Amino acid sequence: MFPAKYPVPQTDPPLSPRETLPTMYDLPSENPEEPGLPDEFHDFQPQLLSQTFRPSKYPASRVFCGSDINLYYDVRHPLWYKRPDWFGVVGVPRFYDDVDLRLSYVIWQEGVNPFVVVELLSPGTEKEDLGEYEREKLPPESSSSAVNGQAIKPETENKPPRKWEVYEQILHVPYYVVFSRYTDQLRVFKMVGARYQELKLQASRIWMPELDLGLGLWQGEFQGLDRLWLRWYDIQGNWILTDTEQEAQRAEQERQRAEEAESRAEQAESRLDLLMQKLRDAGIDPDQFLQGGG
Repeated sequence: MFPAKYPVPQTDPPLSPRETLPTMYDLPSENPEEPGLPDEFHDFQPQLLSQTFRPSKYPASRVFCGSDINLYYDVRHPLWYKRPDWFGVVGVPRFYDDVDLRLSYVIWQEGVNPFVVVELLSPGTEKEDLGEYEREKLPPESSSSAVNGQAIKPETENKPPRKWEVYEQILHVPYYVVFSRYTDQLRVFKMVGARYQELKLQASRIWMPELDLGLGLWQGEFQGLDRLWLRWYDIQGNWILTDTEQEAQRAEQERQRAEEAESRAEQAESRLDLLMQKLRDAGIDPDQFLQGGG
């Protein structure tokens, strides 16, 4: 059911969906009837993706990363949503209308579709995430029942489409990424024309020229766990650092600079001691020069 104020009656000229359909405030992501996340990996992996998603072509204020929030996608069915494990959007304000944290991502309010969606495979969702499900067989047109000459649409047409259909056929998300933590298999699909085509990966990496950014599998420690993770890399092929890694890198650089400065001071002092000893060996008292004497 819609909130009491929706739908808004239309006017002439008609109002836009942004003005007539529910907003993110009416369509939050929290639903106490839904089960929680399947495991900690579904929490940690999106964190790493968000912390390293830094497309150079867009300022941070025009980049949004979503994880575990509802994505409302259909103006004809405003209550239908999907809940991607992670998705990235470019060209939108970091905050909703530049002032508020998002409760959900509502396409007709935002006006920009996700550029990349990542699904982390679970045993119970693998077929749907990959589009490898058996479509419900609809009765042939000749056998459709009719009332007063009007064909009755099969009940299945009123069911929400699967993830694959939403990302490919409705939102036309340019890149759809699927990763299994159980097999460490990474698969990437790109919109070519009106359909997804699977891309051939090089060293478990894929470059996205539209973002000037690449995505690949990285072996390393994050949140105390050493394993293969999805993370973003730059045009030089370097893994983009998280804020914590950047701070650690700066601290290490400061430590190295301090050590180098201390080493230079010790070397200068050693050279001075050597010079003073040579003067003494030559019968010259270096202290008189240091004291300003003649």
